[in-house]
Amino acid sequence: MLLPSAYGQGDTSFQAAGGEAGLRRLAEAFYAAMERRPDAALIRAMHPDNLDESTDKLARFLCGWLGGPPRYREKYGPISIPRAHAHLDIGPAERDAWLACMAEALAAQDYAEDFKQYLLRALAVPAERCRTRD
Repeated sequence: MLLPSAYGQGDTSFQAAGGEAGLRRLAEAFYAAMERRPDAALIRAMHPDNLDESTDKLARFLCGWLGGPPRYREKYGPISIPRAHAHLDIGPAERDAWLACMAEALAAQDYAEDFKQYLLRALAVPAERCRTRD
């Protein structure tokens, strides 16, 4: 187990998440949670019927965001979280539903407990940046 202060430095978070394979599993679990959670129905409706590309984008984003290779940029180009979500109606309820799906997905991973907590806190920042309304 790493010290919580070590997460976010270099590729420590990427490694703690199990690298690309671990982040792919997390993204798959996230979208599985979104499919079944009633509180996520509104954010699920913002996605295409087929979630393969959304899953790929999330896994690739997390890869680079957590200090691993910039896989999102390699395939999709640079990302601006606010710009990428500007066309969507995202308020506090949608942000919170997204975070609830992520909390469920994290709970299903074999990550260290302190890393799960760290990651959920860290993901609250981009989740907030997705908001387009109060």
